[in-house]
This record gives sequence, C-alpha cells and structure tokens, in this order.
Amino acid sequence: MKNFCIFADAVNYIEDNLCNDVTQDDIAAACCCSLSALQKVWRYCTHTSLKEYISKRRLTRSAEDIAHTDMTLTDIAMKYQYNSPEVFTRAFRKLWGVSPSKFRTEWHSTGLFPRIIPDENTLKGGIYMGRRVDITELYNELRPTDRDNWVLCFDIVNFAEVNKNIGRDAGDLVIREAFRRVDAAAGDNMAAFRIGGDEFAVVTGTDDKTAAEAAAQKVISLNGQPVDFNGRGIPLTMRVGAIKLTASIHGMRFAELFDRMQNAINEARDAGAVIFFNG
Repeated sequence: MKNFCIFADAVNYIEDNLCNDVTQDDIAAACCCSLSALQKVWRYCTHTSLKEYISKRRLTRSAEDIAHTDMTLTDIAMKYQYNSPEVFTRAFRKLWGVSPSKFRTEWHSTGLFPRIIPDENTLKGGIYMGRRVDITELYNELRPTDRDNWVLCFDIVNFAEVNKNIGRDAGDLVIREAFRRVDAAAGDNMAAFRIGGDEFAVVTGTDDKTAAEAAAQKVISLNGQPVDFNGRGIPLTMRVGAIKLTASIHGMRFAELFDRMQNAINEARDAGAVIFFNG
C-alpha cells in the first residue's frame, strides 16, 4: 500500500506540474519518500523512467496546444519547460514522427500518451499494459449525444512481443503508427483516443452501422503493413470490436465505460472481422 501511495502521489504531482520547472527531488519530497525509493517504485510500476514519462506527457499536452490554440511554437516550448523551439521540435518529432507544424495539418487526435490512472493493478508493473488511463475527453465526447453511438475499440495483435523481443523504443513506434492509422480513419468527423497500452477507441458520433464499419475497415485494411524500425520491418495488425452506447452514458462511471470497451476488444480477439454488439 505504501508503494501504491508513492506512485499515485507521483502521478498526480507530475500532472499538476507539467508546465513548471520541477526536479525528481521535488517529486520525491511531495511523495514523502527518498529519491531512490521513488525511482525504484516508478521503474517497477511503469518499466520506464520518470524523465521519460514526464517528457511524453509534456509532448502529448503540447500537441493539444498545437492543435487547438494559436500559441506560437516558442510560447509552447517555454510553457512545457523546453529551452528553445529547436530543442522542443526535436523532442516533438521524436515522439510524434512529424514536426509541430506538420502535426497541425496531418493529425486530428492528440492523446498519444494519456495520464495514468493508478489502480489496484498498478503494482503489477508495465506502463499502460492493462493500466487504466484518463478517458475524460472520450467520456465528454460521448456525453452530449442523445442517440445511439457506435464506438470502435481497437487493439494491436501481439504487441507485448514487440516490447519483449525488440525493445520499448520499437513498441513506442508501433503505438504511434497504430494511433496514426486510427486517427486517419477517424478523420475530421470522428474522435480517436488511446485507452490503454495497445488499445484505442474511435467515437464515431453515429448510430449508422455501415458508416462505423467503413471507418473500422480503413484501419484493418492496413493490417500486415510493417512499421520500419532502424531498417527492420515490424508487421502491424489490429483487431476491432464495436460497441453501441446510448444516452445511458449519462451517469456511467469511468470504470464501467472502460470495462465495456475492454469487453468489445476481448470479443474481437478471436474473430477475423469487425464484431458489433450492443453495450
């Protein structure tokens, strides 16, 4: 329980200070533990470093500013504690695969690395692997609707093997390409989100099954096309299940919504086609 509290306090402190100049010692002090204890707990829970997580969260939040504000690149770089626009652009390109200016025209979605939501499974370790993440924006996208709404739920086939056998850098690249495919299929009229380690969702905004299936087919039609990692081709295949949600989303707890989407993914794992079912 102590380790869980340290991890949860660290996640919350980081999120509250993404735009502030904070050190790992500051985080440890906020968690009432030593720096070595914090680093040990964090590495065990996430299989990554504090520095890497903070960077990914800052670059994810900065993508929101690029997409939805008129802030200059310099202002965004300074906001997220980068010393210069050039340093920020290099870091952004490494994570997103494009420059900030191209991101503004080529991407629609921004949630590549959502905030972790610590839960009882956190101490099993493995960032985003089965962990719950913040789906507030997805929930808000669903909430205004007063009609049935198909939600497409995707996962990557054999993603754990990429991290295990090739490395986490390769895993990050595969995640980005999977999200890019989902984002491209969603286009301007639908909303795409990352909802787990290798899991994504598209809120279609429609009760038209044909339209929802067409969006799903755009993604799975690319199955098998490889992702290039340092000259090595990594095949990327995704599965999709579709769940119909209704106005009953009002009052639904995040955990219940997450579980329904997870069930849709589980149903699709043993099928070779898009699986539709009512939630």
